[in-house]
Parts: sequence; C-alpha cells; structure tokens
Amino acid sequence: MDDSLPRDWALLAQQAEWLTPFRAVLLRRAAIAQRHCVLDLGCGPGLITAELLRRSGGRVVALDRNLQALVQCTALYWAETNRQPAQPICANAVRLPFADRCFDLVFCQWALLWMPLEEVLKEIHRVLEPGGYLAALEPDYGGMIEYPPEITSADLWRAGLRRAGADPEVGRKIPPLLAKLGFQVEVMLLDRLRPADPARWKMLQELPLTAAEQARQHAAMRAEAQLPPQAATVHLPIFGILAQRG
Repeated sequence: MDDSLPRDWALLAQQAEWLTPFRAVLLRRAAIAQRHCVLDLGCGPGLITAELLRRSGGRVVALDRNLQALVQCTALYWAETNRQPAQPICANAVRLPFADRCFDLVFCQWALLWMPLEEVLKEIHRVLEPGGYLAALEPDYGGMIEYPPEITSADLWRAGLRRAGADPEVGRKIPPLLAKLGFQVEVMLLDRLRPADPARWKMLQELPLTAAEQARQHAAMRAEAQLPPQAATVHLPIFGILAQRG
C-alpha cells in the first residue's frame, strides 16, 4: 500500500482547496504564465494538474509512482477541461525518466516529504533548465503549534508519518539542500492562522498509529469537541519554497 496517499482522496481535495491562495502566490512568483514545460512531481490524483496547465498554457507532465492515482488524475482532468490532458507518467522521482534540462518549472505539493529528499532534489536540478524554478509547498510537523494541551497531537503526527515512510520535518531541510545544489532560494511561510479543522483528525487516522496512540488521538478529539468555537489554536508550519536554478 502507498501510504503517501490517503484512502479517502476527498481529504486531499480539501487540503488542495485550503492551500489555493498560498499556492497562487508561489506560482505567480515563479512566473507560471511564462512556463512552457511543467512537471507536476508527485501529482497524486491530479488535484493541481489541471490548474498548472490552465495557468501555464504549456505542456504539463503529471508524474506519480501510484498508477491508480494517475488513472484518477486523467479522469479528473477530462472532467475539468476541454484541452488535451496532461501527460501522465508512472515513475519513481529518484530516477526521473527525462532528459537533462527539459523543464522550466517543477511543482510539488505535500510530496517531497514522502521521497528520498537529497536524491530527488538532485534529479530536480538535473531536469530543470537554467533559470527554471522549483515551486514547492511542504509541511514541517516539528514546528506544529497546538493549544490547549489536551488537544495536542504533534508527536502522533511525527510518529505516524515516520512509520509510513515520510519525513515530518522536511520543510526546514529543503532550503539548505537546494542552496547546496546551487539554487537561489526564497522561502515563504503560511502567514494566516485558520480555525482548527476537524478534518485533520481523519488524515491522522490514515497513518499507522499504535493502539496507545489511537487512544490518545480519540481523547484529544473528544477534548476538542467540548471546547467552545475558536477556542483551539492549531498551526502547522507550511513552507512555500521558490528555488531558481542558476
């Protein structure tokens, strides 16, 4: 089973919708309207793929290691646009099946945390043309802020993500690794605090938690349900990374 994708893809759709304003800023800074060949890396079921093609006006390649997700990606794309569909490719990001310098934009959202980071960033550098951009939205569960204490779940997220094969602190690691590869790096952080969203508990339930951890999650859920509206503070740092290949 591919733990990088939840069984309920509606959760991913909700996440993609929530990140729309932040993503729009990042893609605008990457001059997406001027990009002619875009790679949607770790595209999953293609929730952002049609947006990338619509905004770039060029060719978009949608790559994921999960074949079922790519089938969903193609179906979703046809439902949203009358244009030619993006090119779906099932492959591992550790060895991208592309020639050197063939893309001018690589986009990732909540995908790099599931990948061998250093190897994949080297591959991104290889397939980007000089002046091309990597635009990425990635979380950092190591900096999660929660209050009151009875609703805290950050350690559950970190434990579950690590068991599933992800790096829960990937956000802070990406910028220095990109700089080491010669990228010019700009980092933005999501700057708005939203009300605590109960949907996050459903996403946490998708991760491999122990029985004790599940019990703690249920206790936190019950505690949050008893709080008055907007009485909980929950903030997950999300890195908006814009890196230009020199």
